[in-house]
Amino acid sequence: MAVMKGADAVVQALEREGVEVVFGIPGGASIPLYDSLYSSGIRHILMRHEQGAAHAADGYARVLGRAGVCSATSGPGATNLTTGIANAYMDSSPVVAITGQVATPFIGRDAFQETDVIGITMPITKHNFQVRSVAEIPEVIKKAFHIAQTGRPGPVLIDLPKDMQEGVAEIEFPEEVSLVGYRPTYEGHPKQIKEAARAILDAERPVILAGGGVIISGASAELMRLAEFIPAPVVTTLMGKGSFPESHPLSLGVLGMHGRREANHAVTESDLLIAVGTRFSDRSTGMVSCFAPEAKVIHIDIDPAEIGKNVKAHIPVVGDARRVLARLLQVLAEMKRKGRSREWIEKVKLWKREFEPELDYDDVPLKPHRVIKEIMEFLGEDDVVTTEVGQCQMWAHCYMRRSKPRTFISSGGLGTMGFGFPAAIGAKVAKPEVKVLDVAGDGSFLMNIQELATAVENSINVIVAVFDNRYLGMVRQWQELFYDRRYSAVDLGSSPDFVKVAEAFGAFGIRVEKPGEIKDALKQAADSGKPAVVDFVIERECNIFPMVPPGKCLKEVIG
Repeated sequence: MAVMKGADAVVQALEREGVEVVFGIPGGASIPLYDSLYSSGIRHILMRHEQGAAHAADGYARVLGRAGVCSATSGPGATNLTTGIANAYMDSSPVVAITGQVATPFIGRDAFQETDVIGITMPITKHNFQVRSVAEIPEVIKKAFHIAQTGRPGPVLIDLPKDMQEGVAEIEFPEEVSLVGYRPTYEGHPKQIKEAARAILDAERPVILAGGGVIISGASAELMRLAEFIPAPVVTTLMGKGSFPESHPLSLGVLGMHGRREANHAVTESDLLIAVGTRFSDRSTGMVSCFAPEAKVIHIDIDPAEIGKNVKAHIPVVGDARRVLARLLQVLAEMKRKGRSREWIEKVKLWKREFEPELDYDDVPLKPHRVIKEIMEFLGEDDVVTTEVGQCQMWAHCYMRRSKPRTFISSGGLGTMGFGFPAAIGAKVAKPEVKVLDVAGDGSFLMNIQELATAVENSINVIVAVFDNRYLGMVRQWQELFYDRRYSAVDLGSSPDFVKVAEAFGAFGIRVEKPGEIKDALKQAADSGKPAVVDFVIERECNIFPMVPPGKCLKEVIG
């Protein structure tokens, strides 16, 4: 035990958790913490908005698979974090958020820059804490990281009153913590696994649906073995993109509202759906009443609350995806296999050939399809793609092939515009040796464009590929298709000039208007030695297709 200030205890506890970087902005209620950070070995990256700090911590966490840390002061600093915290919660990302708070005697008295951040974040965190004694700080931080990173990951918030940071106490750092009632289930029930194996061997038209849980648990190798053993085509959710190589013959890509036609057809006609690490989002299922109508559903997920919540599970298996799949493969190998007709696999291959999208457009203005094609050729399989939200996200989601987990980072559940750029900053900090590119829409990029200052000042050389159509594109598309082209409040006008904005921040900027310029512009951006913005002037009213209209079944595709 040692006598120390609370703020010093926070920093030492973070160091013991292996924290190397914190994304944040200081303020009056967090000055003592920042004073302790000043002399620590932890790198602090000063963001330009707290939402950006939360998204950067989220991007960092998703690339590395361990908790990212963000920090803000009380009041508006804390509330500015909440969108990023909610985003991490919806996408099961381990983020530890630390907020300053007014001193304990002032809590509940409407003091300057006081907000009830515990109450505000209760619905959007896996757990939250408010420190009420200096001595408990190490245990609270240990618990926070344990909760954030185990079971189904998620954000945890620690609220630190200023007097707890400044106070002094005898401090002991625990090696382990025990949380009453918190016991995630990792091993699947043997009976359920055996039943799942029998269903797999009996099926004629099996399909595997891989979600983000496959990536979180590190189950990609087991997923590959299962797909090839059965054999069965693999479709993924947005969050599961990269969990199975999209270059693999059994890959059908992503399913859902803007998924691949072949993926949607396969799920609809399957007689067995093996869903792994997915919550069956409405954007994946379309109209639930006609989702996989002929299929028996095996649902493997670590969170029992997700089993049967949206889609009925005939064979539920609660457990960690990697462990459950590993055991399932063992059981399958022990069972007697029957011959399965190749008819299903051949039908799936036919769909793949029939629905292969056209990307080689030479149009001016640019088609986004061509830009995506050139970006794919520019990036290596270990490089990281982040996305903003809207049409740009869905073009990348549908057309861009990724081969490895944790190389495609996107806002799935919350659909947060402004996510991609700060997430790219966090991803680049996590893996400085790879290229990191943000597929951005002009509307979404503008929501956190101020983080160009962060990238420039810290030499975080990410590339932003702006799909510039001067519209809030996804809303405009819906207004075109379903509201008689009544374009209400979606035209962004001619401002700004993204090249000049980039240069004003000290970044590299270049505009691309012709297909032949794309490859060279991306190379110039990568070779610039700076954060870079590539402004792709695309066809203004180009839509993202295929599309399943709201309230329709997966096979009822338009476009």
